[in-house]
Amino acid sequence: MGEDPRSDGTPPEDTDEGAALGRSIRDARREKGWTLEEAGRAAGIGRSTLSKIENNQTKPSFDIVRRLTQALDMNPPQLFLQSGQSGISGRRDFTPKGQGEIRKTATYLHELLCSELTSKRMLPYVATIRARDISEFEHWVRHSGEEFMYVLSGELIFISEHYRPLPMKAGDSLYYDSGMGHGCVSTSEEDAQVLWVSLE
Repeated sequence: MGEDPRSDGTPPEDTDEGAALGRSIRDARREKGWTLEEAGRAAGIGRSTLSKIENNQTKPSFDIVRRLTQALDMNPPQLFLQSGQSGISGRRDFTPKGQGEIRKTATYLHELLCSELTSKRMLPYVATIRARDISEFEHWVRHSGEEFMYVLSGELIFISEHYRPLPMKAGDSLYYDSGMGHGCVSTSEEDAQVLWVSLE
């Protein structure tokens, strides 16, 4: 019987989490057509450090994760959602109104909530839907896990690859497989706002 590659004492969930994080970063870097050196320069970290992160040889700090997110234009769930198997009990995180971390994309404006804890099973954030037509998306949004969505204000259409477009208004909610390609466009005069909770 072969040796377990995780026999160095690293808990299996930490290994799996780091590997998933490394894969996400590598995929985003390659999608941009960047070398390790180019991506490292954009994020303000060394080439060797980035290589170790991609190959799960080191666990990056929250600050480095944040810089990689910005440099690689990664959607929050791709990078910030990590396994909650940390062994810590009684954890707490707080975000005062309007003080979440802002992440802008061409179609959405995200405000990450309770983002100081990076090792958790869910990622809550408020999103402003800036897109007005599905043609504004270069490709479907998709990532591992499931998502809960609650419309806070305005009206929108939830578009996905397996279902008919779904009109939604304030107070409506939706739970779906986020591996299914999807996207939202605002249909009200003002940009719709939603609360999203991404679950791994």
